[in-house]
Amino acid sequence: MNFQLAVNACQQDPSSLETSIAALLEEMTPKEKIHMLSGHTVLQTLKDLLKTGRVYNVHALPAGGCKRLGVPQVLFTDGPRGVVMGNSTCFPVSMLRASTFDDELEYRVGKAIADEAIAQGANYFAGICINLVRNPRWGRSQESYGEDPFLLGKFGAALTKSVQEEGMIACPKHFALNSIEDLRFYVDVKCDDRTLHEVYLPHFKKCVEAGAQSVMGAYNRYDEFHCCESKRLLTDILRGEWGFDGFVMSDFIWGVRDAEHSLRAGLDVEMMITMHYSKAKIGRLLKKGTISEFHLDRAVGNIIRVLVRQVPKIKPREMSVVGCAKHRALALETAEKGMVLLENNGLLPLSKNAKLAASGPYASEPNIGDHGSSNVSDKRAISVYEGLKSKFASVSLSTDESEVVIMCVGSNHKKEGEYVANTNYKTSAKPRGVGGDRSSLRLDESEISQIRELKKAGKKVIAVLHSGCAILIDEWKDSADAVIMNYYSGCEGANALASLLCGDTNFSGKLPFTIAKTEADYPAFPGIGDKPYIVEYGYYHGYAKLDKEGKDPAYPFGFGLSYTQFSIAQFEASVKDGTLVVSTKVKNVGSQSGAEVVQVYVGSMGAEDDRPVKLLKGFKRVELEKDEEKRVEIVIDINDLRFYKDGKWVLDPAYRVTVGNHSRDDSLDSEVVKLDRPGNGKA
Repeated sequence: MNFQLAVNACQQDPSSLETSIAALLEEMTPKEKIHMLSGHTVLQTLKDLLKTGRVYNVHALPAGGCKRLGVPQVLFTDGPRGVVMGNSTCFPVSMLRASTFDDELEYRVGKAIADEAIAQGANYFAGICINLVRNPRWGRSQESYGEDPFLLGKFGAALTKSVQEEGMIACPKHFALNSIEDLRFYVDVKCDDRTLHEVYLPHFKKCVEAGAQSVMGAYNRYDEFHCCESKRLLTDILRGEWGFDGFVMSDFIWGVRDAEHSLRAGLDVEMMITMHYSKAKIGRLLKKGTISEFHLDRAVGNIIRVLVRQVPKIKPREMSVVGCAKHRALALETAEKGMVLLENNGLLPLSKNAKLAASGPYASEPNIGDHGSSNVSDKRAISVYEGLKSKFASVSLSTDESEVVIMCVGSNHKKEGEYVANTNYKTSAKPRGVGGDRSSLRLDESEISQIRELKKAGKKVIAVLHSGCAILIDEWKDSADAVIMNYYSGCEGANALASLLCGDTNFSGKLPFTIAKTEADYPAFPGIGDKPYIVEYGYYHGYAKLDKEGKDPAYPFGFGLSYTQFSIAQFEASVKDGTLVVSTKVKNVGSQSGAEVVQVYVGSMGAEDDRPVKLLKGFKRVELEKDEEKRVEIVIDINDLRFYKDGKWVLDPAYRVTVGNHSRDDSLDSEVVKLDRPGNGKA
């Protein structure tokens, strides 16, 4: 038996898969099995450094493989804002894409990413980052889809499904509870079972249900065990409760700390180089009897199972798809649909004859996000200044010559992102300019002062916020005529901003997180020096926390303005065939075309246990011409309304359903829906 024979057998008879895996394992030597379990990238990394000056993931990073039997290597590329290899298309960061509230658009982005990954030799995409943002200070918030588990699950599942349909192996990450960057190697997260299952795991489960064939373990600890050594996470929950039968990969280099613990817990592949899963170390463990052939065969079998399923589906792509016009057009569309208009005193949209100045630290250089493992080397990204010149007749870098100043402020890769500068944390503070978690959710004082001074000088000021997540703006927003959440908007972001500012396209993005009034309204967030490195992840965060505490946000989850107005009619809700069906009509009652996002929130009624006031359970983006009306139907799986109690998922007697265009939209009446409560159980 070799790999191709196994593929042939499974294509003729899918039920022969496990028999074929067993036959391949029988053929393999112990040395070949051990080789399957780790990454082998040192030589390629050195070559890339000498040739390009870049170190990380210039080419697909190989792991495993058995040349004698034709077993292909796992060929890794990172993400999530595009393919990290080569000079690929840099899409907007995941947080902006989540702001579109359009998982069908995310599916299309996934198709483009798969094209570019396959063209450059990869078969594995590790760009499905679905860690929940419990506090916007998290440095890698930009890689995620926000604070809500339901939204994370919808977008993660869309990206998983789209890339995997093309033969790529999709990898959601980082499993699990990974929402702190500076302390990621050491922090020990504590949380109760209900919080774990309802808040921090549902989105991973949705990706598994969407067919994810791999999962990446996290660096942090959970309940004293490193996640890549957690049998509770990797075996009991992932495989036992969810039925996952793919393979688990470690986060890179520091993910695995002990080969015995990780293999026994269910960690199959150590990336990106062989450190603990070496022939010598595993050989000693086998000789001692602390691991057995069973553990090797289980891990290798998991890898082969995925390779047999996925790799034969891959169809070659030409290199011409990388950075092609079609993909850049998709990046532009995504940026236009995801930027969020937070404030507008009537200044926008601007006349194309307005005299503009681009100012601030991010006006004249592209600012497309983190320079860590998610960095996409797209040489065609342009600055806001260059983008404005494509739409406006008069654009300068001097504020003295302008009527309107586009102030580009916020963060860049030096202020937030992946952090690897100091891995031992012996100091009480980290160096400046090395990314990681944000020290503050507010603008620098110099940026605030410039905004205020421009306003005093009689200028019209549009603040364009560059960031991966929330920025608190209450102390200066009165000095701005408009405020825009630009995020890190990708290779076409500057052109998208210009199009939105002049009204060629309309704002329609909605916040996938809550902008609170004070930092104290978010959960506590530890930093370097805050020993011991133990953090309690509580049940409440984001909009659910503010609802629970009766506090108002500065800008609620799901909020975003438009140049037009919409009305949402009274809805109807009914229970049918295991689903909650919500139906309503949306009308564009303003002066131009646009898009609205209808959002369905559900709160429990009649439960004895503590429950959130409401949670997002459905949404639909609707494009409407002026005066156009459309009927919208949103179907919610009843199982998504369950809560976790004593090891089981339970339904409550009734639920209050609310429909609006953000989490604090109280313009419509709510409706109580009673259930007969089928489906309680462990599923």
